[in-house]
Amino acid sequence: MDKGKTFEVCSLSLADQGKLNADFARQNMGSLMKIKERFAKERPLEGLKIGMALHVTKETAMLVETLQAGGAKIFITGCNPLSTQDDVAAYLAKEGVNVYAYKGETREDYYRYLGYVIEGEPDITIDDGCDLVSEIHKNHKELLPKLIGGTEETTTGVIRLRAMERDKALEYPVVAVNDNKTKHLVDNYYGTGQSTLDGIIRASNILFAGKTVVIVGYGDCGKGASMRAKGLGANVVVCEVDHFKALQAYFDGFRVMKMEDACKLGDIFITVTGDIHVIAKEHFSEMKNGAIMANSGHFDCEIDIKELEKAATKKCRIRPYLDEYTLKNGRVIYLAGEGRLINLAAAEGHPSEVMGLSFCGQALACEFLAKNRGKLESKVHTLPVSIDDDIAKIALASFDVKIDKLTAEQVKYLNSWEEGT
Repeated sequence: MDKGKTFEVCSLSLADQGKLNADFARQNMGSLMKIKERFAKERPLEGLKIGMALHVTKETAMLVETLQAGGAKIFITGCNPLSTQDDVAAYLAKEGVNVYAYKGETREDYYRYLGYVIEGEPDITIDDGCDLVSEIHKNHKELLPKLIGGTEETTTGVIRLRAMERDKALEYPVVAVNDNKTKHLVDNYYGTGQSTLDGIIRASNILFAGKTVVIVGYGDCGKGASMRAKGLGANVVVCEVDHFKALQAYFDGFRVMKMEDACKLGDIFITVTGDIHVIAKEHFSEMKNGAIMANSGHFDCEIDIKELEKAATKKCRIRPYLDEYTLKNGRVIYLAGEGRLINLAAAEGHPSEVMGLSFCGQALACEFLAKNRGKLESKVHTLPVSIDDDIAKIALASFDVKIDKLTAEQVKYLNSWEEGT
């Protein structure tokens, strides 16, 4: 471990590779680079300190650059013990960023690093999963009066924030960036869909074609994973508790059933619910010999790992991110990525093009908070639709895609009520 006044990373010797990866991400994040270019001219974040708990990846490095271009000082740590790309963390450290992260963090280090970010006394927080916000509210209340606001990247974090708001526990405004159309309908659907399967394939090298893949949860992430599994030739089964989402899955051509039935059929299980123990102790013994379980929800609680450990007579790590469990009935089942985010534990997370849009939302949310300092209630906010539309416009331009524009006659027609049949 290499440590300095402003960093704690795996090894600074990895910085050169981290720079190469960051440069590659930069080439594929044209939308975010447009924001960075404007930020460098206008400096909307001048003098502000931003504390970040995000996956420390090559794409996140580009968000750091963008916020710095806007005038901010950055303090960053990871938001999941297995999601840091060590070469990128080293690159950020070499660039003088306050960074504390390594892949495979202990629970102690994870919370110690959150503490280092909080010690930076941020004006704005950027969170993925709400651990940073939660830690500030529980253990560092003295910072609350100076906080301008925060942003939240993921569905799980927004769920936690809305629970805080309901309990009247949220004491500064937080923008739910995950609620942007350019985030949850792109990042969750296209990003999670592709990167989840990428992680499972890297962990196991298993063939999806012909397999029965059980998707637990049919939100945006579950829809994306289902369609990508189908595209690889898998037979997809969906488990849901929401009536309309189950109906959507049925109309999308997937079999829909209870987990108590699906657990007997699946070759591969993917959890994407944001909830706890959706694959539980009663399901393990019913699974096929050789079944693989993977989680793509934010926390490692969707699969009941403690009960899996109890149910097993033997555990063996057979590949870097694949553990084999021998059950009392003699069958073996596999857990990928220790039950953590498989797309980041065993792969590299979402592609840069996808994260470009998500991080446009993060950067513009920070600008929105800075411009509205002291004007926003302590609750969960969404960005104005106009900002979300601007992100889509910038992204289309970065992909060199041109679209039509309404004529004056068409605008008049759409805003009138008098014309009919």
